[in-house]
Amino acid sequence: MTPSQPSQSPQKQTVPPACKHPRVEIVTRDEESEYVECKECGEVFEARELKDMAIEEQRTQEEEKE
Repeated sequence: MTPSQPSQSPQKQTVPPACKHPRVEIVTRDEESEYVECKECGEVFEARELKDMAIEEQRTQEEEKE
């Protein structure tokens, strides 16, 4: 009887294309924050993060123009 060795094949995690979160829905609110879910990719995050992402995208586009 030969001992079985665990499979060591690496599990490659495919990185999905970057989602710009074009459609979001509010999933919960509390006194300090509001959480939204992207209807495209399913990611849940704070609504203010969406605003930060938009600002960062705008900066990146301005830098590319220079």
